[in-house]
Amino acid sequence: MQKRFVIVAGEASGDILGANLIKHLKQRYPDAIFEGIGGPLMIEQGLDSFVPMERLSVMGLVEVLGRLRELLGIRKSLFNHCLDKRPDAFIGVDSPDFNLPLARKLKEQGLKAIHYVSPSVWAWRQKRIFKIKKSVDLMLTLFPFELQIYQDHKVPAVCVGHTLADDVPMESDKHQARQQLGLDQEAEWIAILPGSRGGEVSRLMPTFAQAMVQIKQSKPNAKFLIPAANIERRQQIETVLQEYASVDAAIIDGRSREVMAAGDAILMASGTAALEAMLVKRPMVVAYKFTKLTYAIMSRMLKVPYVSLPNLLAQKRLIPELLQDDATGERLASALLTELSRYDQDAELHDTYKRLHELLKRDAGEAAARAIAQEIGDE
Repeated sequence: MQKRFVIVAGEASGDILGANLIKHLKQRYPDAIFEGIGGPLMIEQGLDSFVPMERLSVMGLVEVLGRLRELLGIRKSLFNHCLDKRPDAFIGVDSPDFNLPLARKLKEQGLKAIHYVSPSVWAWRQKRIFKIKKSVDLMLTLFPFELQIYQDHKVPAVCVGHTLADDVPMESDKHQARQQLGLDQEAEWIAILPGSRGGEVSRLMPTFAQAMVQIKQSKPNAKFLIPAANIERRQQIETVLQEYASVDAAIIDGRSREVMAAGDAILMASGTAALEAMLVKRPMVVAYKFTKLTYAIMSRMLKVPYVSLPNLLAQKRLIPELLQDDATGERLASALLTELSRYDQDAELHDTYKRLHELLKRDAGEAAARAIAQEIGDE
């Protein structure tokens, strides 16, 4: 019988995971139907995306309110579609605030509900574990340390690792990356990644530009490389840089991994990109700014000392992370220059990066597809 999967991702990072999952599910089920919501990578693998993925890309407790009616409408449409078509599984890829309520309603209707990427219940809003238990038949986690809370609450969970750890080579070739991007091999390039969402770019890019000015004062020959996630982000970045004519910056459309590999150091927004930077193994500084109200709420609920994935994985401070009012241009520049100067001398940091890379390298797409096949009774 032909298999049908409804898969929903709401972020660029989820699009990467979802595409790799579809690729491996197709190897098991060559004639399967894949539909739901996803980005260009998932669509390329054969997903029929009902709405553009960007319509789900909203972050922050306050920011969601302005889009709530639209998001609820999309979720209702997906629910009705699943009831009509009765897929073999609904698979939510990250975006838990959107996907988990939908998964719960579908599970109550007797459909298999699987969630790929654990919400950070170990970090904040820990009581969500009880709702998760009612919402999913299976949780697929990216990181080993996430399994404990699911085991404690008897929620079926499998750690599948991260597809980025499979894709990124153990040693990223700086010379090759610069050649691919057409960059000066001898220049000192600093990669700047202000994020992929409009809100985070608007909050971070002016501060990053100020940091770039500070770095330039200490390193007059430094050049900056900025990947733009799409044309809208490019326009945002260009608008900010118009006020900083002294900064020598090149904007690249996409290709963020090559940009990171080409850099001598990376200044970036917190998120999945920080994991990728760790896998590329470059000195880095992570920053983030929320709206004031969102930060006030989240900071009271946070139960862990770090927010960046490298630090969470290592369970210690590997890299500097500067949040909210601490993320000033001067402090970011100082932290980046410090990391750049110490990186070549810190053998322990290199060893930790490699160990974490090996820990996450589990052939994630195949592991996730196998776990899903077992859940729907095919293995």
